[in-house]
Amino acid sequence: MFSALTWAITATLLLSEASNVLSKSPQNLRLLGPQGINLWKLDTEAQQQSVISKDPGLLVQESGRFEYGDSLKNKQSNMASKKYDFRARWFEQPLDHFASKSSDTFHQRYWVNTRHYKPRKGAPVIVLDGGETSGEDRLPFLDTGIVEILARATGGVGVVLEHRYYGESIPVSNFSTDALRFLNNAQAAADSANFMKHVKFDGIAEDLTAPGTPWIYYGGSYAGARAAHMKILYPDIVWGSIASSAVTHAALSNWQYMEVIRTAADPKCSKHLVNSITTIDSILSNGPDFIKNRLKGLFGLSGLKYDEDFVSVLESPLSYWQAKCWDPEFGSTKFDDFCHALSSPFGIFSAETLDDLPYEHPDRMITIEGDLAFDVALINYGKWVKKNIVSMCPKNSNVEQCFGTFDDEKYQSTSLDQDWRLWTFQVCTEWGYFTTAPPDQKQPRIISKLLTLDYESKICKQAFPKGDYFTVPNLPNITAVNALGDFGIAADRLAIIDGEIDPWRPDTPHSDDAEDREDTILRPFKLIPNGVHHYDEYGWKNLLEEPHDIRKIHADMIHFVTSWLRDWRVEHGLEVDE
Repeated sequence: MFSALTWAITATLLLSEASNVLSKSPQNLRLLGPQGINLWKLDTEAQQQSVISKDPGLLVQESGRFEYGDSLKNKQSNMASKKYDFRARWFEQPLDHFASKSSDTFHQRYWVNTRHYKPRKGAPVIVLDGGETSGEDRLPFLDTGIVEILARATGGVGVVLEHRYYGESIPVSNFSTDALRFLNNAQAAADSANFMKHVKFDGIAEDLTAPGTPWIYYGGSYAGARAAHMKILYPDIVWGSIASSAVTHAALSNWQYMEVIRTAADPKCSKHLVNSITTIDSILSNGPDFIKNRLKGLFGLSGLKYDEDFVSVLESPLSYWQAKCWDPEFGSTKFDDFCHALSSPFGIFSAETLDDLPYEHPDRMITIEGDLAFDVALINYGKWVKKNIVSMCPKNSNVEQCFGTFDDEKYQSTSLDQDWRLWTFQVCTEWGYFTTAPPDQKQPRIISKLLTLDYESKICKQAFPKGDYFTVPNLPNITAVNALGDFGIAADRLAIIDGEIDPWRPDTPHSDDAEDREDTILRPFKLIPNGVHHYDEYGWKNLLEEPHDIRKIHADMIHFVTSWLRDWRVEHGLEVDE
């Protein structure tokens, strides 16, 4: 058994501000493939140097090795714990639930909210699956978000349960291929089931274990799929599940992610992106080398060897769409900032004047040298990338070292500070979701046609060489996920909640490729208007002050959960059915 702290900058972050370090999820790594890992490394290094320069005491030695990343995480974790006033607790889990001869264990971290608990038979436990990030990132949902909302409405206990391998629930001493072989859907689901059946909450005399207590299992995104899976795999333990933005359909190529953004974004922004990418792809496919170098130079990337790496850097700002939230304090407005930058005025022309002109109109063209000119949108795109992305590359490194993805050695460190390896391993073994261009090259697109499945998935071979006990498959075994229900996953007391313009919606039961369903109390099926990613998970102390659509979804959730709990009381003879 091994216990350790992990880095402060989790694998979820790309280009984040220090104030947002604990607020994002690893979707960006999933979205940006090998380039996402480069950006994670650059961002992590920048954050560490920023903090260490302000407090050299953060550089400490522990167990014979330098752990400034771990110390940074510990300091920020303590800040988060003090802010939310929930202390970490620990539950012992088997490392391998399915090996009868194995005695290896680890400690899984969790937090509890008992501020609304009313002791009685049938008092529920609302558990939130921590998913693919540190459980500390989920504490806001225990304080004002969906766990607090449902616990308050039902007089129940709220819990955040950290996922194995993430945060501080680490069962191994490194993140090698072999050490990660116990990081899979089945083991994680068994963790949750074992926890629900055997946990004993400090300060609570009553036995709240399942199935003698109704447990409501909530998750968003990957954790949303896990919430749905828990209801299918352990129906006798999980009384009800709420699967928000649940990616229950695993896919190798996830090209529809960018299509949602293209169609939902401001039309002017989408037009600028489509036109810019069309120009870029044309030059990279047919232009002479000196024109290609001038193009890359606009983005500060003229020294980048491979065209695929170049266009993958250009994909970076699109990841901000997913970070949108109905309350900007919970999310980010950087996608809108990026779009605004594409329409920035140039020379004597205002942004409004330029936007009224067609792409590559003479008045929109900016001469670079000689007869070489580009549209102002592409020029602004380059300026944004140079300022916000390329500037992260340290002065003692070149752009190939920072943004190149064809050097295998860059991705082979297996130390615990490399926690980008966790979600990447899950992507490579079971989930997929490699972000590629649309299969129809004639279709408008906002990312380059050079972003293929081969390019995006090569990280799996680079990062995870064959081990003594485990080999990562050539392509992820997405059947392991889809066999649990795919688009059609359904059960009584399984709620499906999605956002109308969530880029992950094509991988949820609300996908256009899925059959429509009736929305009922027993099987809720709800779509949040203009919602992006698990909008229902966030909440305010005063629900009446929330925006209309958020207030409505929270009221609906309270209604169907209380109805489910009444069914439990009737089934257990605590209440008479009317």
